[in-house]
Amino acid sequence: MIDMAKLLAKQPNVIVTIATTPLNAIRYGATLAGPIKAGLPVRFLELPFPAAEAGLPEGCESSDKIPSMDLIPNFLAAVDMLHQKLEQRYETLDPPPNCIISDKYMSWTGDFADKYQIPRIMFDGTSCFNELCYNNLFASKMFDGLPESEPFVVPGLPDRVELTRNQLPPEFNPSSIDTSAFRQRARDAEVRAYGVVINSFEELEQEYVNEYKKLRGGKVWCIGPVSLCDSDDSVKSQRGNLASIDEQQCLKWLDSHKPDSVIYACFGSLVRVNTPQLIELGLGLGASNHPFIWVINSFHREKEVEEWLVESGFEERVKHRGLIIRGWVPQLLILAHHSIGGFLTHCGWNSILESVCVGVPMITWPQFAEQFVNEKLVVHVLGIGVGVGADSVVHVVEEDRFGVKVKHKSVKAAIERVMDDGIEGNERRKRANELGKIANNAIKEGGSSHLNLTLLIQDIIHHVSSGQAGLGVTY
Repeated sequence: MIDMAKLLAKQPNVIVTIATTPLNAIRYGATLAGPIKAGLPVRFLELPFPAAEAGLPEGCESSDKIPSMDLIPNFLAAVDMLHQKLEQRYETLDPPPNCIISDKYMSWTGDFADKYQIPRIMFDGTSCFNELCYNNLFASKMFDGLPESEPFVVPGLPDRVELTRNQLPPEFNPSSIDTSAFRQRARDAEVRAYGVVINSFEELEQEYVNEYKKLRGGKVWCIGPVSLCDSDDSVKSQRGNLASIDEQQCLKWLDSHKPDSVIYACFGSLVRVNTPQLIELGLGLGASNHPFIWVINSFHREKEVEEWLVESGFEERVKHRGLIIRGWVPQLLILAHHSIGGFLTHCGWNSILESVCVGVPMITWPQFAEQFVNEKLVVHVLGIGVGVGADSVVHVVEEDRFGVKVKHKSVKAAIERVMDDGIEGNERRKRANELGKIANNAIKEGGSSHLNLTLLIQDIIHHVSSGQAGLGVTY
């Protein structure tokens, strides 16, 4: 959302207001401090987060700060309470915004937009491929009554895409935490939204863009990959949390390896892999005989993981070809390094796009949410990835119940296929490289995403019949 704000604010006659909570303003505002000081028309509107009112500890202002998954319903309730907070501060904005761009799950922004008679544009953080899959699954319900592991073909897609019930996201495959009412409100608000902005580029999924536009009456704008809004490495390294490793130390380690030789393994900030499964991942990396960077983000199982690393001698054994990092890393810098030859990913959309941007093929290991749908795009439609063989969603807080789903031999085999320098591997790398070049051109002036950004702004200006547009970005 911060990247999107930058892109919008760089356009003529646009003022962007980022409505967020105080700790998130601090967390993400650093990357905007310099541009704002230099005159970029972006302003923050801080909304006090109602943690205490919702029964949450102070400081719990984002999903990765929730101390216990039992508090997810409380967190979702607090998100809904932000409606009142925004209304209390909205009329202080001068000039007032002419539209609001908000996260899919901020469903209350639909009512807010109606009250102030401004269009609400939804942002879901996924692709047109995913949006079309969701819509067709909602419309058909063809998986109802099928056994959990029986494949079915998602109807109405340009390609043959097979899924199983136990690979579907929570909207169709609920976990033990009941979020159905929250998700239904989001779905209702999605249908009413004026339009949708997508962090993708049309050339990546053109047929799916066309079909999704038909569903949305043309009000779909692909303006990504938004992570390409900055070419400055120092800005890239500031994204997200503070890195837990020195940037130069990491780059120096990468410099010591041959081009396209290193595997980068990272499951993002929200995945909570159980310890036995994490061990299988590590053993797979070790058995592959390729140099690797392994990011372990296991604060909830830190003691168990550290004991295994020491007692098994794994870290000592791989120290000459493996760099193990605990916590946050400057992912964009790592992926862009010439030594990276493959990305072992959980298939979150941001990670997929970041890999596409630098032409790196993927080893796919989806975990939950829409990640199995994303894997289908990467492996079966685009042909730039190889799956490890994960066959079902592992719901958040239910990791221990699922046990070990993927053995280290499967991890090793997938890595070897991606790193293979034969015909298959070279073709995959060639496709990934071509998409990387297209992605970088899409965001530049004259590119498809740059044009869509212009068309989005023109549409809003036309909608309000005004010469100046102020856009509110809420997350």
